[in-house]
Amino acid sequence: MRHTETSEGRSVRLLRVGEQVRHILSEILARGDVHDDVLATHTVSVTEVRMSPDLKHATVFIKSLLGADEEAVLKALRTNTAYLQREVAKRVQLKFAAKLKFLADESFDEGSHIEAVLRRPEIARDLPEDRTDSE
Repeated sequence: MRHTETSEGRSVRLLRVGEQVRHILSEILARGDVHDDVLATHTVSVTEVRMSPDLKHATVFIKSLLGADEEAVLKALRTNTAYLQREVAKRVQLKFAAKLKFLADESFDEGSHIEAVLRRPEIARDLPEDRTDSE
């Protein structure tokens, strides 16, 4: 009988549950199940869900299509958190319903910023000449 889980086992479980929550939230938002004017008029992508080690908290990263009205979308999601938590709890078989926290996914903006910095002449001259965009 195994009394302790390896860190890999825990992290795989966290990733699996996070991905399951991401799919459920994406489906709810895509179908328009949340009766909210802002969410009804904006396409929202759930880019990632990070679960806490005890699976009681989920940080949900979202991106509004083209970054349009992201603050309004976040406010609408936060207003409807109780409904979304209930729906996730119904569909994910966990001991506790995870508390959802919605944040804007800044990784796309960071990637664009890094790419712009790398293209600046004073930086580009220090990079190898055979560098391609896929590297």
